[in-house]
Amino acid sequence: MDGSPRLAGRMRLCVGLAALRRDVWLAIFWVILVAFFILGILHRAQVSAPFSPHALDDAKFSLPQRPPKNGFPRSPGRERFVTTQRDVFLGGLLAKGINIASCRCRYEAVKYRNPSSYKPSPYLLKKLRNYEDYHRQCQPFSHGYNNAIPSLLSNNGNTKTSTDCKYLLYTPVYGLGNRIITLVSSFLYALLTRRVLLIDKAGSFSNLFCEPFPNSSWIIPEDFPLKNLYFNRDDPHSYGSLVKEKGNLSSLPSFVYAHLESNYGEEDAKFFFEEDQRALQEVTWLLIRSDIYYAAGLFLNTDFQPELFKLFPEKAVSFHHLIRYLLHPSNKVWDMIVRYYETYLSAGSETLGIQIRLIEQYNVPFEAVSEQVLNCTFKENLLPETAKDSAQKVVEKSKKKIKNVVVTTLFPGYAEVIKNMYLEHPAASGDLISVHQPSQEQKQVMGNELHDIKAWTEMNLLSFSNALVTTAWSTFGYVAQGLGGLKPWILLRPERSSYPDPTSCYRDISMEPCFHQPPKSLIEKMTSGGDKVARYVGQCIDAEGGIKVYDLEI
Repeated sequence: MDGSPRLAGRMRLCVGLAALRRDVWLAIFWVILVAFFILGILHRAQVSAPFSPHALDDAKFSLPQRPPKNGFPRSPGRERFVTTQRDVFLGGLLAKGINIASCRCRYEAVKYRNPSSYKPSPYLLKKLRNYEDYHRQCQPFSHGYNNAIPSLLSNNGNTKTSTDCKYLLYTPVYGLGNRIITLVSSFLYALLTRRVLLIDKAGSFSNLFCEPFPNSSWIIPEDFPLKNLYFNRDDPHSYGSLVKEKGNLSSLPSFVYAHLESNYGEEDAKFFFEEDQRALQEVTWLLIRSDIYYAAGLFLNTDFQPELFKLFPEKAVSFHHLIRYLLHPSNKVWDMIVRYYETYLSAGSETLGIQIRLIEQYNVPFEAVSEQVLNCTFKENLLPETAKDSAQKVVEKSKKKIKNVVVTTLFPGYAEVIKNMYLEHPAASGDLISVHQPSQEQKQVMGNELHDIKAWTEMNLLSFSNALVTTAWSTFGYVAQGLGGLKPWILLRPERSSYPDPTSCYRDISMEPCFHQPPKSLIEKMTSGGDKVARYVGQCIDAEGGIKVYDLEI
């Protein structure tokens, strides 16, 4: 009987402990349940939140490390590097804050194009950010733009405007390569003269590119007072005609057309000279049409030189920096570029680009062009020799490398020659050669949207190369080498009376385009002005009589 109360107490204690354990486990269960509920809400909020462009402001993409690309010769002082971190904004060249959905190429191109070792100058970056602010303040339908329109309507040199905005109107002509190099020239001119660059939407040209400037447009609006922007060199509004008529530059109208096509006259060519540029600085609306890389001529203007030398301490990279800043494939074009690359080129460890441009009037036999391409690529060690007989040993490799060859040309057959050569005889290096030609349009169709999309796609694919072979005089090749930061090997084109030496290809002196057919007066200035004028401008390798920008050490 004495143990009964003690036993009862123990029983009550056990029951209490059991209840306590039950309550603790129940509390833990509810805490876990509430935690999962909160995490679910946060996850749904994160997924549904719109993309903020500032989320990538300081981002660098981490990419799988690619194999070292040792198969192609490197330019002196131009070592490419492999990195797991790729700078999305190209060393500050690209502005931050543009929504990725509006232009995916801006954020994704670093995954496909080899990094550039040419760093933009701090002064160029500052100049670009200042230009973007200026463009935004003066873009179509802004207060400054609306205040400038009356001077365009009156076209009177005495019309005063209450705006600081001045404009460079650009209208594209001829093939896509010509249009791109002249657009980049026009943007450089706009930077130098503090003008807002606006482009004509004529045709499909503007559909190929993303808007380059944050929170603003560079398209001339549809209600622009001038409905037809196509003027000829003899038009009363052209600068050449005004020079002939006035004989002095004291009172230019508020709208002037500068004719910078290769058929310009000497009066038109005065555009490049110092006194004329000072007069044009007072013009509110300047329209330019061109088919040449006239930017090289700006380097001969002594008024522009101090600014140009601060923008580009390395003179021969101006086109490389500006085209990468300005021109990004639209999402429609970018989708085609990525699909082609991922389908055909992604397995390769390195890529050789070959661009073949045939000039119809020369009527060069197919065999002669093929021989020239093969001899050039073998001589410069851009393609490996083949093992053509059983006695010639093929290097055995535990893991064979795939080397891509991308051939771009309007005509079929050239890619097949290279492809069949390596199918019939293995590469003596032991590598596998994968040959591709994205299109074969047969003829150039200017202003056709689909044709231009294919051309712009191929220019970008060539720019992903580690080494590049181009054809003399080809603006198509100029665009690819500028985007990729590549000094190409140039296939010389035939003269009217003879074919070129089958082995004739030469390494270019810079990646800058050639200024074809510069005016006689500009050449005279270059040759008579001494080092002060012409120290960074010289003769082109690929185009007789042409001039281009290069660096002294080259």
